[in-house]
Amino acid sequence: MNLRDLAYLVALAEHRHFGRAAAASFVSQPTLSTQIRKLEEELDISLVERMPRKIRLTDAGEEIVRHAREALNEVAQIRAVARRTIDPQSGTVRLGLFPTLGPYLLPHVVPKLRERFPRLELLLREEKTEVVLEQLREGRLDAGILALPIHDAQLHQEFLFEEPFLLAVPEGHPLANRECVRLDDLADQKLLLLEDGHCLRDQALEVCQRAGTSERSGFRATSLETLRQMVAAGVGATLLPVLAIKPPVAPSADIRLVRFHAKAPSRRIAMVWRKTSAMAPFFLELARVFADLPAGLLDPAEPVQHLAPRHAAATPPGTGRTPASATATGHRQRG
Repeated sequence: MNLRDLAYLVALAEHRHFGRAAAASFVSQPTLSTQIRKLEEELDISLVERMPRKIRLTDAGEEIVRHAREALNEVAQIRAVARRTIDPQSGTVRLGLFPTLGPYLLPHVVPKLRERFPRLELLLREEKTEVVLEQLREGRLDAGILALPIHDAQLHQEFLFEEPFLLAVPEGHPLANRECVRLDDLADQKLLLLEDGHCLRDQALEVCQRAGTSERSGFRATSLETLRQMVAAGVGATLLPVLAIKPPVAPSADIRLVRFHAKAPSRRIAMVWRKTSAMAPFFLELARVFADLPAGLLDPAEPVQHLAPRHAAATPPGTGRTPASATATGHRQRG
């Protein structure tokens, strides 16, 4: 038994198909199939039920795959310790983010990451929250950026920032001309929400509960951009996180953004990783970069033209700056 064969078995468990598992492992299908057979012979048990177009792991195979993942993860940790000892800011980090945050956060962070950690290879994976958590537990991701709360005692949670929500309504909506709204102003509204599995849906439902309203029946969007387009088409109103309306996101002429009065509903964002990770000291450094967003970026009332980093003295001129364009919260987005 060797690590390579365990890696082949884990790949087969993930892809449930010899051909796809072989491609993911960068070997031929006969090679992978042969090594799985040898592993079964060595253990003297069947690990896989072979069917014409797919495979199924036996009960013993499922249990062995769990142990194989743990073993491979421990080996990765050993290599990480050695790599970080030689060069603390090099190597590869597999980072998971959820879809309603990643595209809007990364443009403000990636340039600073490249500047701060030029030898770091950051592999980004966009998945729903539960998938990110599962892959963290299995060792397929090193860290994740997720919305709190997260109920997992095995994960360290490093708070990054709090992101407010705004109300997005179409032109002509009864609330379109308001500078700001209170939660109870939503009582007569039926909000457009995302489909199940998105953490933004759960956060929006919590706001609906506090406001005494509910979601619009018969419609659930698959993405935040679909929600935005439905609002622009006049279908209804929704909640948008503030990063999703700041540059480089293109504005819409048909959507009006309205701030919440006083304390806006919001979501709390954290970076999480396994408490046993050998990379924990480095992740703390990485989290500080993600937390150090440009001043005013998270303020719904702040014009976003020429946003400067919070710690301008620590940022060389010409780097880490938001594109010079503006969106005024509470006013029409101009196309």
